[in-house]
Amino acid sequence: MTQLLQTIVLGLLLGGVYALAASGLSLIFGVMRVVNIAHGAFLILSAFLTYWLWDAFGLDPLLGIVVATPMMFGLGWLTYRLLVSPVRSAPMASTVLLSFGIALVLEGVMGEVWGNNSSAIRPSYADESFAMGGIFFPKAQVHGGLIAVIVLILLWSVLTKTWLGRAIRAAATNPSSAELVGVKVASVAALVFGIGIAAAGAAGSITGVLYPFIPGSHYQWIARLLAIVVFGGLGSINGAVLGGLLFGVAETMVSAYGSPAWSTAVPYAIVFAVLLIRPQGLLGTRLREDTVATT
Repeated sequence: MTQLLQTIVLGLLLGGVYALAASGLSLIFGVMRVVNIAHGAFLILSAFLTYWLWDAFGLDPLLGIVVATPMMFGLGWLTYRLLVSPVRSAPMASTVLLSFGIALVLEGVMGEVWGNNSSAIRPSYADESFAMGGIFFPKAQVHGGLIAVIVLILLWSVLTKTWLGRAIRAAATNPSSAELVGVKVASVAALVFGIGIAAAGAAGSITGVLYPFIPGSHYQWIARLLAIVVFGGLGSINGAVLGGLLFGVAETMVSAYGSPAWSTAVPYAIVFAVLLIRPQGLLGTRLREDTVATT
């Protein structure tokens, strides 16, 4: 029973990080109908920036989020303005190809700057744990999971309690009507893209502490994040959070009671099974094709 409780708690902490990264991807799709294949590359870029801050200046990697996240927001905003905005009204396949190209460019830049060797952020507490009632929780995972929850709460507060959040919801629901009431949809879209990339950046700073990474790690991350977003429901942030938590628990349960080699495969099997029954995902809704085409 103790091991089961420990496994579930660790899975939820890991799932919180997944949820944070996936929420940014889901937010971008929900507002702009853009499938950002470069999301994983931005996440790994943030991990490298956090690694650089830790290695060069001794800045705690989890505190590095305060520096890396605004930088990723600015990079996301600039990427949207220069690259994504001109093709936003094009067919979805065009934005998918564009974002894949951005991912390849980012991978090349990371390889040129930091090399293609495996990197890992190892702060002083990386091998330390909290003990509670015979249960041991790694400090890095606990700190990272709690920070992910805090950032998710801040994101939720922005989307539900502020004028910007109302503008984002209006732009996602009906862009034409939003324009009529004074919402500048183009500006909102740029902010949303920046916020989505900032969420990936915060998650990247945390994952840099939890996992080793190379520039090519973005392939496995975008595969995982797309699975989470589709599982939860495209465009649903609540679905992304739920999907991320379930993914984290599934991975840790398989690692603890099965084989670590299967820890990443089993969640995808669960996604496949769920989508056979509910194609729109757990919390998603069916989209009219004509609506998607004109958004």
